[in-house]
Amino acid sequence: MPNPRYGDSSCYLEVQGLRKTFIGRKRKVEAIKDISFCVAQGEMIGFLGPNGAGKTTTIKSVLGLVRPDSGTITVDGIDCAGNPREAAKRMAAVLEGARNTYWRLTVWENMQFFAGIHGVCAAKDKEYFEYLLETLRLQDKRNTEVRNLSSGYKQKTAVACALAKKTPLVFLDEPTLGLDVESSYELRAALKRLQSEEQRTIVVSSHDMNVIQDVCNRVIIISNGRVVADDSIDDLLSLFRTRNYKIVVSKNAYMQHPESLVTEISQGFSQADINETPDTVEIAVGFTNPFEIYDLIKTLSDFRVAIESITQEQVDLEKAFLEIVRRENGVCG
Repeated sequence: MPNPRYGDSSCYLEVQGLRKTFIGRKRKVEAIKDISFCVAQGEMIGFLGPNGAGKTTTIKSVLGLVRPDSGTITVDGIDCAGNPREAAKRMAAVLEGARNTYWRLTVWENMQFFAGIHGVCAAKDKEYFEYLLETLRLQDKRNTEVRNLSSGYKQKTAVACALAKKTPLVFLDEPTLGLDVESSYELRAALKRLQSEEQRTIVVSSHDMNVIQDVCNRVIIISNGRVVADDSIDDLLSLFRTRNYKIVVSKNAYMQHPESLVTEISQGFSQADINETPDTVEIAVGFTNPFEIYDLIKTLSDFRVAIESITQEQVDLEKAFLEIVRRENGVCG
């Protein structure tokens, strides 16, 4: 599905020309310089950016916690500035660094309280609450006060409370924070299941690229207060997919004059990075032409060396993200 654009009927969340400057005693900070994006109904997207990029300010602007200097935000066609109450009814969030639950209440009591604020009755929706507890693996903690839970269970409780409100739009800021590996996988599986079954619109912000790559199909990357990438994860990865190889050869009895091999490779493949150990020669090289690998193999064959291993570097979202941010900041990676 193509990315939704501003004004498309498929958009549930639309942000256009958002700007925000914070003025302090000594200086002013442009947190958001010009941000525009759309999120389609039923879409789960990743919202990424380095620290200070403007992610949190953007999310809080959408939620009505920060008033932007200019720009428009609409949720389900409702102008968030003109009708904030109606817009707020359609949104829920788990924010990093915020107290998202009441610690002296149990897990179940928290879900009842926060859902009740949005008009969701626990008595009528008990089956759905039970479903959330099961999906998030919180059944055995339902009657435990949140203050007595581990950080991971506290985080899952916060997610349960946000989802219990049954809002069409949910923001999850660092949802796997404090979770161990197993719990992180459980939460990811739960989010994918909930999104698939309920078709909610979910915006996930996280520094854990594995989480984003696992649960989202599309990412919006911001840097220095602007959107610098907005594309599907597959398309972003294809942009940075290279033919990088690492070849390890052994200095065996047949190999004559290893220094000549190093010289030959350096001259024939200027982009190669060569590292010698007492027993091996390690060659790291990137090719723009896919057939160049055969030229290197022929060179190694001419020297009668034994190839111990050939590995190809695989690009992931973290590498693509870093490369995009480096380019935006004028840094060559």
